Amino acid sequence: MYIPRSFAETENSTLHAFIHAHPFGALITASEGLFATHLPLVLRADAGPLGTLEGHVARANEHHKRLASASEVLVIFAGPHAHISPAWYPSKAEGGKVVPTWNYVAVHAYGTVRVVDDPQFLRAHLAQLTARHEPERGSTWTTSDPPPEYLTQQLGGIIGIQVVISRLEGKWKMSQNRGEADVSGVVAGLRGSGNPQDAEVADIVAARRP
Repeated sequence: MYIPRSFAETENSTLHAFIHAHPFGALITASEGLFATHLPLVLRADAGPLGTLEGHVARANEHHKRLASASEVLVIFAGPHAHISPAWYPSKAEGGKVVPTWNYVAVHAYGTVRVVDDPQFLRAHLAQLTARHEPERGSTWTTSDPPPEYLTQQLGGIIGIQVVISRLEGKWKMSQNRGEADVSGVVAGLRGSGNPQDAEVADIVAARRP
């Protein structure tokens, strides 16, 4: 990923926190042609030097067959993003040499992948995945709720994966290359749009101001 120095984030704890907050990633391989699968992932930060991502794919998804020959995989996690209008820059009045851009956050995790066709692993993984996300919906659902034979049937339709992270890249492109007045203009413009995601981006721009 192209990352100018002003937009780079290298602190592993920050990158891990972002993955935890935005766990829906795109798993990409280049063996036997490009292939991508979008899936929720669980980060085990203490497994390996940079952590390990655990997830599952449908057994009917041919991607799991390609993973065996993949020497390296890439998982992309995307965060808040927004169009930035040059009309928000006070510097626009100084010659008009400004153009639109896009602010965004992205984390790339590179690593080696292992396919795990093991019901015990899958049960533990799904229990962890649901324990992470069901309470966010006000739900107490757990993997012990459905009939055992039904859960066993469902487990037969998926295959587990583990990605041992070897490299992490983080990019917070949040107007750090603009002057103080322009940054303030971006924050005000985003907050004035009424869009919840714009407001989220505004908060990051304000927190990341140079």
